[in-house]
Amino acid sequence: MTRPGYLTWRAKLKSQAAKQVAELLADASIQPPLSQEEIDRVAALVRKEDLKTDSDTQVLEDVACLVFLDEQFEDFEKRPDIDEEKMVGILRKTWGKMSPSGHALALQMHLSERAKILIEKALGVEK
Repeated sequence: MTRPGYLTWRAKLKSQAAKQVAELLADASIQPPLSQEEIDRVAALVRKEDLKTDSDTQVLEDVACLVFLDEQFEDFEKRPDIDEEKMVGILRKTWGKMSPSGHALALQMHLSERAKILIEKALGVEK
């Protein structure tokens, strides 16, 4: 898949997820009912609108990145189609999406030695 194709696919998924969440939150079974403004806000968060300027959206992105590092990294890194160079690139991109607070939390996590080595490489830390 090309980069433009991937970005289009991601944008479509975000839009689709935001629409589904908005529909669920607008359901009459939600009591007390949420205002349209509240529903729109949640949908915007799901779409990751204004990622670098909206603190709530940034916190949500930080959480997603931290969950990846904590819960998914080990299995992801072991996949046969992911070599070290590709993993370092993924970690650089993940790091780039995070805020300084997210970085601080990530550096405090209990990660495997392999994860620490790859993160150091991604950040250009020399030992």
